[in-house]
Amino acid sequence: MGEIVLRKLTGADFKRALDGLARLRIEIFREWPYLYDGDLDYERRYLSKFAMSKDAVIIGAYDGDKLVGAATASPLIDHADEFASPFRKAGLDPEEFFYFAEFLMLKPHRRQGIGARFFDEMEQVAQDAGFHKIAFCTVVRPADHPAKPDDAIPIDGFCRRHGYRPVDGLICDFPWRDLGDAEETHKPMQVWVREFTAAAQPPAQPQSKS
Repeated sequence: MGEIVLRKLTGADFKRALDGLARLRIEIFREWPYLYDGDLDYERRYLSKFAMSKDAVIIGAYDGDKLVGAATASPLIDHADEFASPFRKAGLDPEEFFYFAEFLMLKPHRRQGIGARFFDEMEQVAQDAGFHKIAFCTVVRPADHPAKPDDAIPIDGFCRRHGYRPVDGLICDFPWRDLGDAEETHKPMQVWVREFTAAAQPPAQPQSKS
């Protein structure tokens, strides 16, 4: 394995990365806690909607020319209503939030600090786009779920170390088909938020007296 390089993908590079991103989602989301039974046709439809947002962004993680990880985001208002609607019900304006959709990394490349780099890159993208509120979701699974691995590490500590906090009672609900299931079922997803202060304006210069 070589050094992992992060690239913000735009234009033709963005479009070329979509199939690779679809394959990453299928492979990585099979793991706990998603347990997602995905297929390429569904992923292409899902990502085509994501790509329609003019502010959608992919940060690709490359080992040489191979896409081994990715982070994606866009304004919350451009995502499925299953995500924006709970914000409205909680009295929050979804137009104020930039939404981090996923952070993906193949197993051989994990535990190298790439997750923290993804956060840093995406937070800068959000603020450059004029957003000072960032949200993402984590899947809520029962602690005694039969598919939970013995070595599962909760993501909560990682999220908190990066300044994010769960919003009490703010739960999104999104359907997908679990491994081994015949039908989709709805999954609760806890919303986490971090708010940045707007960049301070430089102090006004005193006017000279003539």
